[in-house]
Amino acid sequence: MDRIRIVGGRRLNGTIPISGAKNATLPLMIASLLTDQTLILDNVPRLADVALLERILGNHGVDIMVSGKRAGETADHGQTLHISAANIVDTTAPYNLVSRMRASFWVLAPLVARMGEARVSLPGGCAIGTRPVDLLIMAMERLGAQIDVDAGYVVARAPHGLKGAEIVFPKVTVGGTHTAIMAASIADGTTVIDNAAREPEIADVADCLNKMGARIAGAGTSRIVIEGVAKLGAARHAVLPDRIETGTYAMAVAMAGGDILLQNARPELLQAALDVLQRTGVTVTPTNQGIRIARNGNALNPVEVTTAPFPAFPTDLQAQLMALMTRANGTSHIVETVFENRFMHVQELVRLGARIQLTGERATIEGVERLKGAPVMATDLRASVSLVIAALAAEGETIVNRVYHLDRGFERLEDKLGRCGAAVERLSG
Repeated sequence: MDRIRIVGGRRLNGTIPISGAKNATLPLMIASLLTDQTLILDNVPRLADVALLERILGNHGVDIMVSGKRAGETADHGQTLHISAANIVDTTAPYNLVSRMRASFWVLAPLVARMGEARVSLPGGCAIGTRPVDLLIMAMERLGAQIDVDAGYVVARAPHGLKGAEIVFPKVTVGGTHTAIMAASIADGTTVIDNAAREPEIADVADCLNKMGARIAGAGTSRIVIEGVAKLGAARHAVLPDRIETGTYAMAVAMAGGDILLQNARPELLQAALDVLQRTGVTVTPTNQGIRIARNGNALNPVEVTTAPFPAFPTDLQAQLMALMTRANGTSHIVETVFENRFMHVQELVRLGARIQLTGERATIEGVERLKGAPVMATDLRASVSLVIAALAAEGETIVNRVYHLDRGFERLEDKLGRCGAAVERLSG
């Protein structure tokens, strides 16, 4: 099993290209099930989760072709996928595949909408609390699907098609919003989604569906209206840049010091996180090429942050911010309101010398003068990268184990950091 070795104390200078967003890529790929025409996706990141979803879609009969490189392209250019779901041969998504990635459960919506039936295993995925799928099922039932749970599988049927409806989510749900939009796009009639998730990835998927012929208005706001159409067609769409990768590398520069251009990053996708970084004393400068992040020796200021759905500070940057605040000059507080059990990185940060106390959903971080390298183990995707950030400023060597978590969501992390001066390498076996 691969590990990453980091020797701390190196400043970061240069350019880090930001990849396409994983959290948009996965639902965009799943949306291909809604049409028998080819969907072309550009700027697709090379991630383990993308490769796994290719296998899951292949199980349904979807053909996926990866375009060859063009002249002048490097590994920094995202992949182009040509996805054809012309012939869906199986409407069952088995446990051995769905259990490995939670988002794959979302195939339920397009399969029922287009084929009238689906049998999808209850999901597994990363160990961040229970993350139930009850709101996704509620949305499908509102659209007229008959839902049963049998032997660990959700069995959905709509032999006469889905019908437009009003869906009011009792709490904001990204997965529920994605699946409701997909299903409603080819349902009969008008669907109104209230208390919809407002994440940029929701708007990106809706933009792609509209290119395919859907009639979706209001994506990116809390009220989305979908006029169902009989059929969707072909389209080409470029995945938006990854705001979580952007914020992660911004915090890495803040931790290590230096001056980095985050190429292709868009500040409006993570303004709340950039505002927090500026409060710590880091310089954040939007440019025509992306976002420049700089810290030149000044001490980090402590902050108080509460995670919440977009446009607030994202839960997917909470672990990275906590790592940064271990070196702040004072006491910071982070309140996690989105996922339970999302403080599993705390004990590993403590192994590096951090001082962190937990009280329920509240973490108190006492900044320390120095961190010291040690062997650490990742528990999930965001926790693993928080350990990398801490290691960049730790004295000596840190070995991060279980880096398969990193490969799920960060494309060539060691290459991107290494080219900017970090002492980082992947150790195989």
